[in-house]
Amino acid sequence: MKKIFALILITVFATSINAQQSPGKDHSKLKISCKTCHTCDVPTKSEPCLVVCPREKMVTVYQKPEQTPELIVIDQMVDRYNPVYFSHRIHAQMSNMGGGCEGCHHFNTSGPILKCSSCHESSRKRDDVSIPDLKGAYHRQCMDCHREWSHDTGCNSCHTPKKDSKNNNKDNLQKKYAGKQHPVVLEPTKLVYETKSDKGKFVTFYHNDHTKKFGLSCTTCHKQESCTKCHDVNKTDKNKNQKVVTKKTFEDQHKNCISCHSKTENCNKCHNEKTLEPFDHGKKTGWALNKYHINLSCVKCHGSKLPYKKVDNKCSGCHKGWDSENFKHSVTGLQLDEMHSELSCEDCHMENNYAKKPSCDGCHDGYSFPKQKPGKLVGK
Repeated sequence: MKKIFALILITVFATSINAQQSPGKDHSKLKISCKTCHTCDVPTKSEPCLVVCPREKMVTVYQKPEQTPELIVIDQMVDRYNPVYFSHRIHAQMSNMGGGCEGCHHFNTSGPILKCSSCHESSRKRDDVSIPDLKGAYHRQCMDCHREWSHDTGCNSCHTPKKDSKNNNKDNLQKKYAGKQHPVVLEPTKLVYETKSDKGKFVTFYHNDHTKKFGLSCTTCHKQESCTKCHDVNKTDKNKNQKVVTKKTFEDQHKNCISCHSKTENCNKCHNEKTLEPFDHGKKTGWALNKYHINLSCVKCHGSKLPYKKVDNKCSGCHKGWDSENFKHSVTGLQLDEMHSELSCEDCHMENNYAKKPSCDGCHDGYSFPKQKPGKLVGK
């Protein structure tokens, strides 16, 4: 009964809005239905279930945040309130976490950036009600993040009444935002996910490994996330090592990981009954990285395509074409003497396998490296 009553209210509301927006036309003649604007059967004021505006591949013009205006004045619809001053550059700097420019500019030509009013009419009396009017478009853009962030739906969180215009003028706010940058996002060292999996209760995620060692960008994992991921005013935990209790579905929780970790991998690789140690190349692969490789991104050797390709520990797998003419031996910490610098690489490194200890047997009896060295140590 409640559902039927709610549908009746929505129908009455829609009819009244239609009378204001499209004189002489009703919704049945506009060839639209409730699903044109709402994704659920019973939209409410607190949960209208509005259809998400199209955003994928809709923008062809991109600018770096520093190329964009610091402040934008939204004053096309000033009636009871003062203009809204929008700190555009700060929002642009953090926009990649929520989909980039498309987060707001979800349609643009190959020319200059279009204003919202280019597509969204200021009047509510419009024929195509599937495109929000200008006021609706502004509120749909801003309210979701700000409502989640501040937990406040009051108009005054963005708007100031005209009577309170003393400190709300463009000059004051331009000074406030002049040169202001979005603060650097502090990355957690690790996150420990507490799950209900019978494969292991805890999943240890070393965030800094994935960004610094594995070379992943923020948007590899963080797509279409709201600002509240970092900016919830009720969030007080500043600990860099956070414990996270997940409430996501199995598919949602694993979709980012599966892009790198094969579905056929053993669950215990991530799931365990205790917190795991960070990734150690020597323990995991049997090849400890030396000073020449320790700071390289994984993609340098394993390629950028996921999952990463396996490589052997023969230097020639990556370093092709090495010979005595183009390789500076001193970078290894050993400067060859005059006699040995004339030799070819394979005279000491059998079959050009640099992973194995060099052999002296080709020229010397009873010599072995490193007891006898073909030169002097450098860089020590």
